[in-house]
Amino acid sequence: MCGIIGFTGAKPAAPMLLEGLRRMEYRGYDSAGIAVQEGTQIRAARASGRLEHLCAMTHDGADYAGTCGIGHTRWATHGAPTECNAHPHLSNDGLFAVVHNGIIENYQPLREELMAKGYTFHSETDTEVVAHLLDMYYDGNLKNAVMKTVARLEGSYSLGVVCAEHPGELVAVRYASPLILGVGVGENYFASDVTALIGHTRTVIYLDDGEFAVLSPEKITIYDCTGAEVKRAPSHIDWTMEAAEKGGYAHFMLKEIMEQPHAVKSAIEPRLKDGRVVLGGLDLSRAQLEDIHSIVITACGSAYHAGCVGRYAIEELCRIPVQVEVASELRYRNPLIDEHTLLIVISQSGETADTIAAMKECKKRGARAIAIVNVVDSTIARLADDVLYTWAGPEIAVATTKGYTTQVAVLTLLAVYMADQLGRISPERYAALVEGITALPERCQRAIDLNSHIDRLARKYHKNSSLFFIGRNLDYAACLEASLKLKEVSYLHSEAYAAGELKHGTIALIEEGRLVVALACYEALFDKMMSNIKEVKARGARVMGVALEGNRRILTEADDAVYVPRTDPLLLPIPEMIPMQLFAYYVAKENGCDIDKPKNLAKSVTVE
Repeated sequence: MCGIIGFTGAKPAAPMLLEGLRRMEYRGYDSAGIAVQEGTQIRAARASGRLEHLCAMTHDGADYAGTCGIGHTRWATHGAPTECNAHPHLSNDGLFAVVHNGIIENYQPLREELMAKGYTFHSETDTEVVAHLLDMYYDGNLKNAVMKTVARLEGSYSLGVVCAEHPGELVAVRYASPLILGVGVGENYFASDVTALIGHTRTVIYLDDGEFAVLSPEKITIYDCTGAEVKRAPSHIDWTMEAAEKGGYAHFMLKEIMEQPHAVKSAIEPRLKDGRVVLGGLDLSRAQLEDIHSIVITACGSAYHAGCVGRYAIEELCRIPVQVEVASELRYRNPLIDEHTLLIVISQSGETADTIAAMKECKKRGARAIAIVNVVDSTIARLADDVLYTWAGPEIAVATTKGYTTQVAVLTLLAVYMADQLGRISPERYAALVEGITALPERCQRAIDLNSHIDRLARKYHKNSSLFFIGRNLDYAACLEASLKLKEVSYLHSEAYAAGELKHGTIALIEEGRLVVALACYEALFDKMMSNIKEVKARGARVMGVALEGNRRILTEADDAVYVPRTDPLLLPIPEMIPMQLFAYYVAKENGCDIDKPKNLAKSVTVE
C-alpha cells in the first residue's frame, strides 16, 4: 500500500525523501509527492504515475533546500490517481502538510463539517480532512492540535505531519497502520517500511496503536492518546542494504526465487538441534496442547495458501481438526472459536489489516494465537501470544516467493513439534521428518537446477489467455499458490482446481489448445492424476505435467514435464512451488509485464 517517509536533520531533506520513496516502490503506487519546510513556508511537489516523474519535476530534489520534510507514494482508494489527489495534502493557508496511509472511514461527515466552516477542498481524498482539522484546532500548540484531530478520526491511519510554524519538527501518528521511527545521529526519520530506512539507520522504534511521536533532529518523543509521554526502547534491524538490492538479477522476484535455498535454511536451521525440533518463541506445554480441540489458521493471499498446505501436515501428524480461513471473511463471521481453539496467524509483513482484525476477534473469544511472520515487532507479532519468525530477510517483489516457502517450512516444523509434544508421532517418523526438513535447502536448490528449461516452456505457453492448475491432496494445495502467482505477475486468467472436481463442471471449459498444468507429485494418487490428465487431453488440452524426479510415466500423457526432487510427501509443496514460481516469472517476462510491481497490487495490504 502507500509508502510514507519523513526526515529531519541538517542535510537537504528532498533527496533523502525521494530515495526512501524509491525503496518502497515495490509496495505499489500510482502517484507520489513530497513537502519540505523552507523557512516559514512549506513547499510541495506532486506527480501522478511513476516516481521518476516527481524526480524529474524536482531535479531529484535539488530544487528544495529545506532540511525537514515528508514524502508519499499513493495507492488510490478515494479518488482517481491524479496529481490533485496525490499526497501531501496542505491546509488552505499552507500551514500544514499531511501524508497518510489507511482509510478515514468518517471522512465524509468531517468534510461536510469543514466545508460548512469555510474550508475549501481540492481533492477527492479522505486524507485532506486531516490537514484542515489540524488547521482548525491549531492555536500555536502543535501537540494539542494533533491530539484533537486524531480524536475525531475513525478508521485506520498512519500520518506524517509538518507545520510551517515548527521548523525542524515532524509528527508521526499510528493507528492500525504500520509506521516505524528511525533513530539517527543528528537526524531522525519515520517510514511505513523498514526498507526505506536501512540505508541510513538500523536502529528503529515501533509505535503502538494510538500513539504519536514528535521528531526533531536531536530527539524523538513518543506520546499516548492522552498526551502522556511513553518510554520505548529502540530495536535493531539485522537486514543489510545489500539484502534489499537486486544482486545482478533482472528483477527482485527472480532474485528472491533464487534465494529460497538460503531463506529456507535460515528458517529451519536454528530450529533443528541434535535431531530435535526446538521452537524458541513458543511456550506450549503438552497439557496446553491437549486442551486444544481445534486449530484455525487465518491469513490472506499467499499466506492463506501456505496455511492450506500446513493444514495437511498438522492434521496428519497431530490428529487435531484444522480449518483454514480467509481473514477478510473470518473477521465478519460469528466463528465457533473459544479458549480451546489454537489460532495460527500468518503474514509476511505482520501488518495485513484483515488478518489483524480477524486475530483480534479470535483473541477476544479466548483463542491462543501463534503468529508466523517475517517482520520483527510488527503488529501481528506484538499481538500474538507466541511468535515464530520466518527469517526470510527483506522481500521486495510484490509477488511473494521466499515468504511463502518459509511460511510453509515453519508450519511444518510446528506440526512436527506439536505432534511430538502430544506423543502422536513415532520416533522413526519423527527422525525421518527431521532428516527431510534438514535436507530442504538442498532440495530447493535441486528444484532450481532440474528446471533450467522453464523459460522455454514459458515461451511456448505464454500466449494462453486462460489456463488451469489441477492436483490432488497436497498437490491441490500447491495449485492454489501456483495459480495465484501466475495471475499476479502475468495478468493471465488462471484457476486452481481439485482434479477430482473436473467432472463437476470445470471440464466444460477445456477446449482445443487450453493449457492445463497438472501437479502430480503426490505419488499415492499419481494413477488418479494420470486419469485426470487423460480426461483433459481427450478434450484437446495441452498438459504441462509436474512430477517427481525420475518419473518418466508423466510423459506418456503430458506434452511437457517439470520435475521436482524427491522428499517426504509432507515436505513436497516447498520444492514443488519453485518451478511454478519460475514459470510465472518467465511467462510475465515474455508478456512484457512489470514483474516486481504488478498493476493494482500492493506488497502489504494495510487497509480493508
